[in-house]
Amino acid sequence: MNARTLLFAFLLSACGGSTTAAPIAATPPPVQVAFAEAPPPEPDFVTLSVVGTNDLHGHLARTAVLSGFLSNLRAARDADHGAVLLLDGGDMFQGTLESNLVEGASVVRAYDALHYTAATIGNHEFDYGPVGPAATPQSPEDDPRGALLARAAELNFPLLSANLRVAATGAGIDWPHVAPTVMIDAGGVKVGLVGVTTKETLGTTLHANVADLAMAPIVETVTTRARALREAGAEVIVVLAHAGGFCHDFSNADDLSSCEAEDEIFEVARALPAGLVDVIVAGHTHRGVAHRVNGVVVLESYAYGRAFGRVDLEVDRTTGYVASAHVFAPQDLCQDPNTPVPECTPGEYEGRPVVVDAALLTALAPDLEHAREARERSLGATLSEPITSSYLAESPLGDLLADLMREAHPGADVGLLNGGGVRADWPAGPLTYGSLYESFPFDNVYASVRITGAELTELVRRNLGSDHGVLLVSGVNVRARCAGPDEGASTLEVTLTREGGRRIRPDETLTLVTSDFLATGGDGVLADIRAQRPDAITIEDGPPIREAIAALLPHVGDRGIRRSLAHAAPRRPRMTLPATDTARPIRCPVPNL
Repeated sequence: MNARTLLFAFLLSACGGSTTAAPIAATPPPVQVAFAEAPPPEPDFVTLSVVGTNDLHGHLARTAVLSGFLSNLRAARDADHGAVLLLDGGDMFQGTLESNLVEGASVVRAYDALHYTAATIGNHEFDYGPVGPAATPQSPEDDPRGALLARAAELNFPLLSANLRVAATGAGIDWPHVAPTVMIDAGGVKVGLVGVTTKETLGTTLHANVADLAMAPIVETVTTRARALREAGAEVIVVLAHAGGFCHDFSNADDLSSCEAEDEIFEVARALPAGLVDVIVAGHTHRGVAHRVNGVVVLESYAYGRAFGRVDLEVDRTTGYVASAHVFAPQDLCQDPNTPVPECTPGEYEGRPVVVDAALLTALAPDLEHAREARERSLGATLSEPITSSYLAESPLGDLLADLMREAHPGADVGLLNGGGVRADWPAGPLTYGSLYESFPFDNVYASVRITGAELTELVRRNLGSDHGVLLVSGVNVRARCAGPDEGASTLEVTLTREGGRRIRPDETLTLVTSDFLATGGDGVLADIRAQRPDAITIEDGPPIREAIAALLPHVGDRGIRRSLAHAAPRRPRMTLPATDTARPIRCPVPNL
């Protein structure tokens, strides 16, 4: 036996096998094992629900209904480890007795109870002026923003304003408890917030309260501030803007065909650098918006606590990338938006019934009761039907209030009131102080102006061609027509006549009674006269115009109201305009009547 045979026999015996030779099987192919790469981890997304409100204007009780919706939404975000940002687009305080009687302090209590994240300053935040009953400074010691700053000091969340400036220096304002921006952590995501206010602010509040201020352009302000926040680590940027727009259809957030393209907030969104801002919570125009403009989601939710806006952002916690934005249509708090809170039916939200916050209503009860007592005071008349108002067009209530202004100010030739100063209709039934107050909530006082027929004609002509609130007149009638050398007329021609039909001459001097808001430059109506002939304007001491009208109404009574309405729109309109639908602004050429 050779050596190889001996080795083979040894190996077999070592394995316990027989020394008998066996067939040798073919060598099997090696097993191929595939080692797949591990799948990348799923992105760790967080849902941020951005909720926007705007233009509450003191409608305090509505906050208890909003609280019920927020409770359901916060429960949903707690369950998926997300977060809710509750933001306000300004004009929180001015507008109702329950707020105005305490200069907005009751709204602060409600907003703090709702745990707002931040709010911006609206133009009507300046209406209260100094702390106390006077709406404008009465002495050098009075702070024209005293009431606003008192409210800011009470808030448990930041009040934002980035584009208000000191007129003398151009520097940003430096007010306690007010900041241009803020950075917050929401569900582990860094969110930068910027607050801005409409360019119209300085012309839409009492001049005396903002005379030392200027406004920086919104686009430049937001761009600068948002970039600084991004550099500081912000992953999401939300702008709180008291500037707004108007859309009719909310079925598709990317369809802007129902929106007014030239509205201020849309111009702002289109002008911002792409990708810089994620959301704008808007306000000021009291309209609805729930749309995406240039990649920016814009939310605006009417006014007076009717609704709120919402967008859900899906954000990757690791990268800060906003993967999606689900935009919701404005959510009405009550199934019928005009329903008073005690009769409100909120329905369901986030899969649960909405429960009105009884504890918040109890906390606000003293303010609501104080207001109720004042609201129910009778003014000595009963209305057989509602008396309606309008911002852009002549209205029965606008004409009536202009008449009452002139009647409460003997010796005036003309009464002049801006449509934006009339905020609500008068309902049918007993006329109360509350109805007057809600329609005329501003503490404007009387002003008298010496004005020529030519000056009055020109300011009416300018107003008819603008988109400001209509100028409501008493003591004169207005006829406007498109006039020119040929068929393609392009000039708006205005003629004023006395109530008896006599034409007002250009050189005729008239005594105009109006509000201190208009007399000091509000809406730009009397700005030229104020600049050229300041001695022609007298701001009068005395109670607000509203209180003078309240004292007059019991003497006027039903008969006096009916007589005034018989000479008012729509029965006998004081304005004959070239557009058959009385649309404004009027742009010639349009068909003449």
